[in-house]
Amino acid sequence: MWADIELAVMTGIRPHLPGVKVADELPDKLETRLPLVWVQVAGGGDDRVTDTATVDVHSFAATRAATWDLAEQTRKAMHALAATHNPGQKAVIDDVTTQQRPALVPYGNPALRRAVATYTVSMRERAAT
Repeated sequence: MWADIELAVMTGIRPHLPGVKVADELPDKLETRLPLVWVQVAGGGDDRVTDTATVDVHSFAATRAATWDLAEQTRKAMHALAATHNPGQKAVIDDVTTQQRPALVPYGNPALRRAVATYTVSMRERAAT
């Protein structure tokens, strides 16, 4: 059984983003929950050993400058996941690469700004020791 890549990413980046809510679903009244990072698997594949997922990461903040800062902090946090072990899921994240660097994307709410980046996350089950 494959590990939950969204959960592994959220668990892994939270310590790198103090004061930021990290979620796999957007809350109601999003503008009152900022800053927030939304993690969403958008596709991928596997080779029967490694699960390779395309992961979209949305960074929400109140201002353009704060959104850029959060997006770059999140990019560093994503890259820090490479070669890490998630004991809760008995999984290893082998690699994280950026497919699409953070870019501002309109959200339709003037009370917040959003940047979206896309990463490839390669993860496999860790053998029992």
